[in-house]
Amino acid sequence: MKKTVYFTKDISPEKVAALFDSVGKDLKGRVAIKVHSGEKGNQNFLKPSFWKPVIDKVGGTVVECNTAYEGERDTAEKHKRLLTDHGWDALYKTRILDDSSPDTVLDIPGGKVIKKNYVGNGINDYDSMLVLSHFKGHPMGGFGGAIKQLSIGLASSFGKAYIHGAGVPENIWTADHDSFLEAMADAASSVVDFFDGNIVYINVMKNMSVDCDCCAVAEDPCIADIGMLASDDPVAIDKACIDLVYACEDKGKAHFLERVESRNGTHTIDAAADMGVGSKDYELIIID
Repeated sequence: MKKTVYFTKDISPEKVAALFDSVGKDLKGRVAIKVHSGEKGNQNFLKPSFWKPVIDKVGGTVVECNTAYEGERDTAEKHKRLLTDHGWDALYKTRILDDSSPDTVLDIPGGKVIKKNYVGNGINDYDSMLVLSHFKGHPMGGFGGAIKQLSIGLASSFGKAYIHGAGVPENIWTADHDSFLEAMADAASSVVDFFDGNIVYINVMKNMSVDCDCCAVAEDPCIADIGMLASDDPVAIDKACIDLVYACEDKGKAHFLERVESRNGTHTIDAAADMGVGSKDYELIIID
């Protein structure tokens, strides 16, 4: 059976909430809302006010995890200050999931590359999750969307190094590249299992630079905005985003796709599908 992905060209805060309703999944209990807080200096990340209608609808806590590299988000103290500086605290209850030790370790018995995933221990305080992703390029992964948010996004600072290093944190920037991509898929599977599928994903194809929101110095967007998508399947929604880029007529897509293809970015989607994280077989439903 094809998975359903809802799509609209209308990129607006109000439409995000409508897209969420289209999925038809009630996120019960204590809801964690995963966002990208945006590195200091980054001009492309989606600002807190953009997400307000859907976060107000769902309720819950905006969550983030610390980075594994130097910057303004590599410690809980600095990260909390950045959340305030970027306006997240003014609108929502926020939390850094890995603000204290030890990490929670999620087992991945069927993992291709890693058998454990190290996530912030605050994850244990939540029953379901809304994953809000800014779809864009990425210097290492090729692109960032729902799968990256589940894996690198929810990993602790140590966990990020562990995934990047394909199980060897010391190899954070030098591990075999495809093994790193597969480790992301492994990690994503553990989070889906942890929440027993009680997750909804929204991807916004706006401000699409070849660089991630984690870059303090990022290229400006190279391709016109395309739209927004929602699904309860992270593989299907990321695959749909990639397909929409290939199908668009914007001349800037060549630069964007060079970043994706040169990093073998879609291998993450293939690996996640193989891990049972979701399906590449989807139906795109247009929402006016």
